[in-house]
Amino acid sequence: MNDRYDALIIGGGFYGAEIALELRRMGFGRVVIIEREQGILRRSSYVNQARVHNGYHYPRSLGTAERSRINFEAFVADYAPAVLHEMEAIYAIAAGSRVSAAQFETFCRVIGATCRPAPSRIRALFEPGMIEEAFLTRELAFDASRLAARLLRQLGDAGVELRLGQTARIADWDDREVRVQVGDRLERAAQVFNCTYADLEFVGAPLMTGLKREMAEMLLIEPPPDLRGVGITVMDGPFFSTMPFPAAGLHSLSHVSFTPHESATAKDGPEMRPRRSNRDAILRDSQRFLPCLSQARVRHSIFEVKATLIRNEDDDGRPILIERNPQAPRILSVLGAKIDNIYDVRAYLRAQELSAAA
Repeated sequence: MNDRYDALIIGGGFYGAEIALELRRMGFGRVVIIEREQGILRRSSYVNQARVHNGYHYPRSLGTAERSRINFEAFVADYAPAVLHEMEAIYAIAAGSRVSAAQFETFCRVIGATCRPAPSRIRALFEPGMIEEAFLTRELAFDASRLAARLLRQLGDAGVELRLGQTARIADWDDREVRVQVGDRLERAAQVFNCTYADLEFVGAPLMTGLKREMAEMLLIEPPPDLRGVGITVMDGPFFSTMPFPAAGLHSLSHVSFTPHESATAKDGPEMRPRRSNRDAILRDSQRFLPCLSQARVRHSIFEVKATLIRNEDDDGRPILIERNPQAPRILSVLGAKIDNIYDVRAYLRAQELSAAA
């Protein structure tokens, strides 16, 4: 048994790293991150659309949209070196969408988001009759590799201990501390933060909130010339999105119907592996709307297990989850839905007035 940590964080993704830094700013002394990969931001923080949300994605969840709008400019300013600032963001409303073009424009006015008709060269990219209207919006992409490099420097400067290539599982607890098995060592901590995203249920701190886990496939493509520097999202329904993916110098391509493979509730167990690729279906259906995607070259697929709150399946809302274990109040589980939600997590931690002692 070693000396006790003030805070032990399981999971070295974006949220785990940022929570560690926030705890140090709040006066926590010994803070450690346990990450099973050989580097930080290697899993869900990397395998995503790299979208800095500005609210447009959530016309059926006003709360999520408004939080994105509030956080967007702060994120772009705070993480400017890791953000792709020069890109066009297009939202296209498909014929037969759950949300009409008029409703989307009204929604954008309500949340105060930039929205104007897309230029003719963009509109000409779509198959006639498939799109009701296309809008030029303001959204950006982030570079996960640059974020990781920045956070690695900050963690070192802040004196946060980082233990890579190690797994952790909560062993037991009492009213004074939590004990965590890390490899063959038993570590003690005054506070434990479970930031393992889709594995929240499987490190020894069961959740009260229901999660849906989904194996997701995203294509990384060399975009056709017309799409370089352009992000296009076709909504709202079983449609698709292609975005710049700065960490690889490519574009992502994902589809609401074919990106998800199998799904399960957390209680069904942690094992979930891709059995095949849906690349042909993703490309084929996306090309119906955007024919120039026939010129795209698929480099490879990236897979990751995604987690969402079951209660938000119908409205597509993506609130963060911060849940204190009722039997072990020194354990907090955090599910970060979108990268800009980090500001909401920071505000929560400060409002709780957490300390290593209490």
